[in-house]
Amino acid sequence: MVTFLSGGTGTPKLLDGAAVAFSPEETTVVANTGDDVELGGLFVSPDIDTLLFQGGDVLDRERWWGINNDTHRTNEALMDVAEAAGLETGPQYLADDAQTSGRWLSRWRRFSGVAEFMTIGDRDRAVHITRTSLLDGGGTLSEVTATLARAFGLEYELLPMSDDPVATLVHTDEGVMHFQEFWIDRRAEPAVETVEFRGSTGAQPAPGVLEALEDVVVVGPSNPVTSIGPILSLPGVADALAETTVVVVSPFIGDETFSGPAAKLMDVVGAEASSAGLVTAFPFADAFVIDKGDDVTFSQPTVRTDITIDSPEDAERVVRAVEMAIEKVT
Repeated sequence: MVTFLSGGTGTPKLLDGAAVAFSPEETTVVANTGDDVELGGLFVSPDIDTLLFQGGDVLDRERWWGINNDTHRTNEALMDVAEAAGLETGPQYLADDAQTSGRWLSRWRRFSGVAEFMTIGDRDRAVHITRTSLLDGGGTLSEVTATLARAFGLEYELLPMSDDPVATLVHTDEGVMHFQEFWIDRRAEPAVETVEFRGSTGAQPAPGVLEALEDVVVVGPSNPVTSIGPILSLPGVADALAETTVVVVSPFIGDETFSGPAAKLMDVVGAEASSAGLVTAFPFADAFVIDKGDDVTFSQPTVRTDITIDSPEDAERVVRAVEMAIEKVT
């Protein structure tokens, strides 16, 4: 039995090769939900959606988000209406009182749908409409995710990290921004002062998460701060990881990252922006998988390979390295 901790790009790439070593029926994936937003009344869960689309073999693998060959007519029409009406474009974070009213799960992450700043495809939008409707019908995020996972034919168990609201907010020199605004609209340009996982202290891991963390855990090559950090911020998670076997796959090749602003954010949490900083980010790690050209050394067992993942064959190579790392510590 193995459990992967996942963000939206690095770990899904690794999962392309997971079956060479781990049976899907014995695999669980815990997904970050700190990036989730409510956009124009629809609840969007980007990291979960990437895993759904990947498992359903419809993922746009050029961008690693959205559905392959999707159309964007609704998004384009929203932009046309905003332009014709002279409305403001760009992210429009709703007022404070709107952030704490209405749908509980959407707390602290509500945006207007005017001139939709996240480009959502039409088939992609159908998933968000379905999710939102099921949530409004009384389903939990876990229950709704399980329903969608069946629809897309996922063979492993997919769990959101929590059924409670946790919002990743980036405090910058230009103010506080939800991570999606910081990353998508601002391209991670503002200087970062700190990262907050709002709501995490009062949230609970989703049903099945702590039980899944009793198995061997693989921290995939996702952003340590904003992809894995929200999961670690939940009560009981870090303690559970300290009691089980954990293998960390580096998201760094030298000082370059797989994707996202990991290097910039590692500095904020006092960790070196390279594989060396993983000891600070993941003090519970029992073993590491790092790039063969990386000269960092750890006291923990380490397996080196080419960790570039551009194809399923690359993913299989890295998964084999993960398997070797697990064997060294179990």
